[in-house]
Amino acid sequence: MLCPTPLSLLYALLLYLPLAIVFTTIIINTTTTYINENPQIIIQPRLHKSTKPPFIPPNDDDDEPLFKAASQVNPKLSSFQQKKLAFMFLTNTPFPFSPLWELYFNQTTFFNIYIHADPTCRYDTPFSGVFANRVIPSKPTRRFSPTLISAARRLLAHALLDDPSNSMFILLSPSCIPIHSFNFTYKTLINSKKSFIEILNNEVGAYDRWATRGNNTMLPEVRLEDFRIGSQFWVLTRKHARIVVSDHRLWSKFKLPCVRLDTCFPEENYFSTLLSLRDPLGCVPATLTHVDWRGSIYGHPRTYKASEVVPQLILSLRRQRPRYGHNGMNVSDLSVTKRHDPFLFARKFSIDSIQPLMSIAHDVIFKD
Repeated sequence: MLCPTPLSLLYALLLYLPLAIVFTTIIINTTTTYINENPQIIIQPRLHKSTKPPFIPPNDDDDEPLFKAASQVNPKLSSFQQKKLAFMFLTNTPFPFSPLWELYFNQTTFFNIYIHADPTCRYDTPFSGVFANRVIPSKPTRRFSPTLISAARRLLAHALLDDPSNSMFILLSPSCIPIHSFNFTYKTLINSKKSFIEILNNEVGAYDRWATRGNNTMLPEVRLEDFRIGSQFWVLTRKHARIVVSDHRLWSKFKLPCVRLDTCFPEENYFSTLLSLRDPLGCVPATLTHVDWRGSIYGHPRTYKASEVVPQLILSLRRQRPRYGHNGMNVSDLSVTKRHDPFLFARKFSIDSIQPLMSIAHDVIFKD
């Protein structure tokens, strides 16, 4: 057997040294951790450039101190405080419509922004402008799981703790756009004593959704007759935001994994069911985010293409009336049949819609 000479050992070392450096760099990058000792601090998410790892449901037990702190904030605002709107974005993608939102928030300070960004996803373009440094400590999210509820509750908790002036809490997605000016939205929401959340009863498929975690698993906390369905996107009062972060009873059931994924949409059931049980008269049973479910695919609503984005589309969305409760009414409050609340937001829009949207922003979208 030949023994290696000093010269051959040197060649081998030079050959493998670059690989060792690359391997070390990869290990360092993938094991970097971000520690947030104060739950009220807003931080940026990790920006991953590698392949998304297998989904592991996050452990929400360490969120309990956050929810406990948020549940103890004052549910009422001081009469001396300037009320603000808390815009809460739940995302696993960059924000394609950020230029439109920049115009929307221009020349006002009566708002705060909070972003829950799935840390396992790519954000090749970091959040900037009004969205810079507005990302809260976030955890992985996935459809057909309670993680979307957890993310929304996390957003509410941070918004409650961050600014005592936050009066109304608006949940949005990155595919949402405003269809009115900020001033119009502010005047519509800021003096409302009620939340705007779709609460539908006796919907087709309600039993399958209720039993998706197993027959009778929801009992006794959530009876079938108390189970409600509604849009994932809502506007909550400070009082109701506090109710959500304080809840343990219903959350103990809705956080259970589903047995059937084809009927598992917990984010469309939890909030409507909770507020329907706790304070139905404190809710306008409708969402103010327009969505078109005609021609939906795999549970996703229709997506407006760039070629469809014209002034007539925005004006048409404004003219439409929200659906109030079951068959147009909430059985606990007949007065809603006389309401005609405006849609304030709309989804979904394709990424390439940003140019036609910007071209009609001043003359149509923000002209009320």
